[in-house]
Amino acid sequence: MAKPSLTARWKNLFMVNYEVDAALLAPLVPKHCELDTFEGKHLVSLVAFQFLQTRVKGFRIPWHVNFPEINLRLYLKRTIQGETRRGVAFIKEIVPKRAITFVANTLFNEHYITRRMTQRVAVSDQIKAEYTFEEKGQTQRLTCFAAVRPHDIKPGSIEDFITEHYYGYNGGAGRKTLEYQVEHPSWRTYPIQAYTLDVDFAATYGETWGFLKDQKPHSVLLAEGSEVKVYGATKVEGDG
Repeated sequence: MAKPSLTARWKNLFMVNYEVDAALLAPLVPKHCELDTFEGKHLVSLVAFQFLQTRVKGFRIPWHVNFPEINLRLYLKRTIQGETRRGVAFIKEIVPKRAITFVANTLFNEHYITRRMTQRVAVSDQIKAEYTFEEKGQTQRLTCFAAVRPHDIKPGSIEDFITEHYYGYNGGAGRKTLEYQVEHPSWRTYPIQAYTLDVDFAATYGETWGFLKDQKPHSVLLAEGSEVKVYGATKVEGDG
């Protein structure tokens, strides 16, 4: 396999999952992909995490090595020659550095934007992970508290579904579909004890997603994370 385009360590992934109507997601599904479901439910996830030890094509970019990311994503699958590839597509990804936004949007045709952000992870008798970003002059905040001992993920569980997607897809009406692979070992999760969300979904993601502010999450989890490798994007065959 070719060398990865990006390597990093993803840590303390706070994932808030919402059940949504398939009709809302249908326009976002790239050509040659279909929606993936968990127990018949269509989910989107708001994910906040630490992006650490980042290298682009093997090089550390000064002041762009450690930073937070927050993204909103949906779940997809694509079948090729009998193999089902489970992946995600991103509605929007938020980072604090303009250069990161430029590289991600250029190399992977992603949907990154740049905002002022903070990340705070403290470990004592529990883990506290807090992520913030600024949107239209207002601080948006995601906070969770979890037990310090991680658990292995059970096959078929919601944790398994949310974390075991190893491809990214981009595309849309009139656009080529791009696919890239992500490699990492199976993660463990920390039992969440409490969490708070203060996110204006309408301001951040558009009025279409405003309803999520008042919707109870389907599930929440805090994943330990690991080293990751992200490979270059390729055009899905058959796009023409």
